Order: sequence, then C-alpha cells, then structure tokens
Amino acid sequence: MATQLFSLDFSLIKKETNTSEPTLLVIGGIQGDEPGGFNASTILATHYIITKGNVWVVPNLNFYSIVKRSRGPYGDMNRKFASLKKSDPEYEIVQKIKAIITDKQVDLVLNMHDGSGFYREKYVDNLHNQHRWGQSSIIDQKTLDFDTPYSDLKAISTFVVNRVNEKLLDEEHRYHTHNTKTREGDEEMAKALTYFAISNSKPALGNEASKEFSTPHRVYYHLLALEAYMDYMGIEFKRNFELNPQSIASVINEDYEVTLFEKITLPTKGIRNKLRYIPIDKDKIIYSSQNPLICAIKEGNNYKIHYGNHKIASLSPQFFLYDDSLEKLEVLVDSVVKKVLPGSTIYVDKYFQISSQKGYRVNIIGYSNAKKIETDVKVYHNDIPKRFSIDKDGKIFRVEVYKGKKFSGMFLVKFQ
Repeated sequence: MATQLFSLDFSLIKKETNTSEPTLLVIGGIQGDEPGGFNASTILATHYIITKGNVWVVPNLNFYSIVKRSRGPYGDMNRKFASLKKSDPEYEIVQKIKAIITDKQVDLVLNMHDGSGFYREKYVDNLHNQHRWGQSSIIDQKTLDFDTPYSDLKAISTFVVNRVNEKLLDEEHRYHTHNTKTREGDEEMAKALTYFAISNSKPALGNEASKEFSTPHRVYYHLLALEAYMDYMGIEFKRNFELNPQSIASVINEDYEVTLFEKITLPTKGIRNKLRYIPIDKDKIIYSSQNPLICAIKEGNNYKIHYGNHKIASLSPQFFLYDDSLEKLEVLVDSVVKKVLPGSTIYVDKYFQISSQKGYRVNIIGYSNAKKIETDVKVYHNDIPKRFSIDKDGKIFRVEVYKGKKFSGMFLVKFQ
C-alpha cells in the first residue's frame, strides 16, 4: 500500500522471491498521456504474484503529469536523462529513478509507452510507417558492450515480438522491433531513460502499444510483452484474471478505495462528483490506497481524488483538529454485533444500530429523528434521504464520530 504526503512522488513496488535471481525493473507513467503504459505496470504491481525471480515496478513515475493528463507539465521527462539543471521541478524525481535504474540488483529495465500509429520498417501509409511508434519493441542498439546475460538487445526484442505476435487480436496489430540506433546520432533518444540505462551498464528496452487502441487493448499488448520479458528472464508468475481486453477493463474499473488520515475511507467507483463538509486536517493531507494510481491532492480550496487520468471526486473540506483516541465502535448490524474501526465500511441488509460510547458523539450524516439522538436506535435505509449518500446510487452513508470539538473518525454504512 502506497502512502504519500502532499507531494506526488512515484511508487516503487518490489515483488521479490530471491534477490540473487534475475530482477526486472518496469517503469510506467513517464509521460502522463499514455494510460496503456501506466495501467499495465499498475496491474503488474497489483494483480500479479511473482513465484520465481524478482520484479520491481514504478507504475507512476511522472505522477503529476498523469493527474494532469499531460505529456509533461514541465516538459518531457523522457528527455531529461542526459543532463538536467537542479532548478528543474522534476530534478529530484529524475535523480531518484536514476538511482533505482543503476541499483546493483537490477538486471534489465523496461520503459512502457503508448505510441502513435503502427511502426513499420518501410512506409505503407500515414498510419503505418517508420516514423510511427505504436506496436513496437524499442532498442537503442543491437548489442551492448558490457558483460551481462542480456547484452543482445536485438535477440531479446525478437523473442518478445514473436511471443506477442502469437496472440494478436488483429493482423494489423503486428509487433516489430524498432532500433533507434541512438549512438549513431539520434540526439533526442540520447536524452531518454533507456539510453541513460545502457550508458550506465544496464540493459534497457522500451515497449510501445498503439494509441489507436482503447486503454484495455493497449494494456493487453503491454502485458503480453511483459510476460514475454519475464519468460525470457526465467521469472515465473501467476495472475488472477484472464488476459483479454474485457478482463483487463474489469480490473481497471474495480472499486478501489482511498483512505485519508487512516480515519476516512472512500470508494472510487460510483462516488458522487462532489462531497461536502468532509472533516479534514488543514495542516496536511495524508492518503493511502491499494492502487498506486490513486491520489488525494489539494486544488484551490478543495481536495481532489484522482485515479490515473480521471478526477474521481472533489471534497469540500470542513477543518477540524484530529483526535486519535477512538479505537472502535460497537454496532449492531442486522442483529449481529460488530466492532467497527474508523475508516472501515459495514454492509447492511436491513438496519444498523450504533451503541453509545462515553465521551464520543455520533453524527449519521443526513439522519434525524424526533428524539435527536443517533445512538442506541435502529436506522433503516429509508431513514436517511438519498441526497446525503456519498454514492450516486444512494446506498452508502457517512457516520462521523467526534470527541468534544475534535474529529475522531468516520466509517461508511453500505445498504445492500
């Protein structure tokens, strides 16, 4: 689980079995308008189990550009690896990923991209020619001059290309090796991440899925290539979904959660576009999620939840000091007593009833009754107007707990 402060630092997820075995470093999101690459690397990080060998994944290298859906708000990060001024806003990020690339454990580096059209060695038409990048395996040169089991980049690329081409969805999607011949005078590619890697004795390749495809189709080809790279290196794995665009779309659209301050948990699927009066600590924003493409950032006077390129919700804050004394509440859920933690969700068929706890005040957002009490009373779905729900379907409601004037935590009630 990635936990971050306000800055949009990238995540490094290590999936290791034996550090003496081969290690593949996979990087996605260096350009924020290429969702195939950063979604594929995220799925590798979250839905694959490595059973032999090691995989390191950086799924969101240029996280700010992902949020902004931009190739690079501060310029193209993939052209900042030859030289970079310390005044550049991305200087620290570039130095940090350079250190990871050159780590002694890393054996092979793979940079994930989405490219235009369909690469072909010779001109066919405007969409299929030698100036396009999509559906290609990128190498800077055929072989490397230093001693490594992965010095023959052309052989590795050919292996991957052949494996991908065994499972094409359409003949037009055929993969090819694209040798940029960087050392022969390609000044732009000499500034790129892969050339930095091989210049520092690390074999590196790029993978490009076509921007002509939907995101699930791009991810499909990226994952085919990724699995081929792992097979080539002897890295063994399992995944918990079928490798096809439909299953990939389901994985991308799963109902992930984001937790704020370890006290407030919100879903990302079906949530309302705007949520008002969310208790927030005004001094900082701390969030965590099981998906590294999810973040919470301040924009203007509000806080925004983002999932990759998409803004999920805008939170209008109500600022409070925080109280950390609340460990759990006792809640009767459909005749079953449960111990509920702040930041959790309870699932209700008919009703719930919160037991009063000395020193704490409970506020079920949107609920009211004649006695003006909200504990030790059964609450049914119809007792809370749907407009107070946090979701568009009107099924999920907030329960907030306070100690004096301090906010102690929140849990959600979801009616089935």
